[in-house]
Amino acid sequence: MTSTVRARTGDATLDKAAEENFPVAPFFLPRAWRDDLMAVYGYARLVDDIGDGDLAPGGADARHLGLEPEQSDDRLTMLDAFEDDLRRVFARGGEPHHPLLRALRPTVRRRGLTPEPFLGLIEANRQDQKVRRYGTYAELAAYCELSANPVGRLVLALTGTADPERVRRSDAVCTALQIIEHLQDVAEDLGRDRIYLPAEDMDRFRVTEADLAAPSAGASVRALIAYEAQRASELLEAGVPLVGSVNGRLRLLLAGFVGGGRSALGAVSAAGFDVLPGPPKPTKPGMLREVGTVLRRARGER
Repeated sequence: MTSTVRARTGDATLDKAAEENFPVAPFFLPRAWRDDLMAVYGYARLVDDIGDGDLAPGGADARHLGLEPEQSDDRLTMLDAFEDDLRRVFARGGEPHHPLLRALRPTVRRRGLTPEPFLGLIEANRQDQKVRRYGTYAELAAYCELSANPVGRLVLALTGTADPERVRRSDAVCTALQIIEHLQDVAEDLGRDRIYLPAEDMDRFRVTEADLAAPSAGASVRALIAYEAQRASELLEAGVPLVGSVNGRLRLLLAGFVGGGRSALGAVSAAGFDVLPGPPKPTKPGMLREVGTVLRRARGER
């Protein structure tokens, strides 16, 4: 992670980058790219922390947003205040209040970013406060359009490589990564009274909410997780030509995203699709192998 953005924000939110399934801003990228990626990551991570109620104790984030510390527990109020502060990033004059948004502003101006992907991430977290179950896969995919796909679009915009075909493939990869994260976090999400497994699929595999609350997965839950993992794997395939369509260090970065997703799926499979005891996590050697596989396949796509 870059020292420049950390110096601007002084925020431990950025430390969570190490917990992701893929490298957020690896060392091999140019310094300017790393700073911009970490600024965007800091924004996305904080929005999720607000939506999940995972803010640091003490109410500092609420104070930054002009709220009382006790209001940090009111997630919709926090999201509304954060959106108001985000709009200061794009407005002429004025200055955002939150340090992570102040760190984001130079990136937005330097790269000519638009508000839409940032607003999408906020709206996804608003939806999390109101929608806790998804009836169909199409409904879940629409949620991923808000919660995940904007991140990939921002990466393409930051690197000046966005075009309609790359955006389409990026959307597929980001939806896959979001689904994989949901599969890893079934038990944690249920503890928040959220289920991101489509009800139609749960019915098909005869899985109940009580089954998801068990300490380990039975055969029906494992079959359901395997089914959703296969869906994610098919979406990740769009990442191979995406990686092949770019060059240099950006190719390696995108291969890291796709390879990270593949290695996370490998960890889920290695656990016998039993995700209930805790999130299966990929190993670093496994991730490097998958990145290498993606790069080799991408060369063949050119």
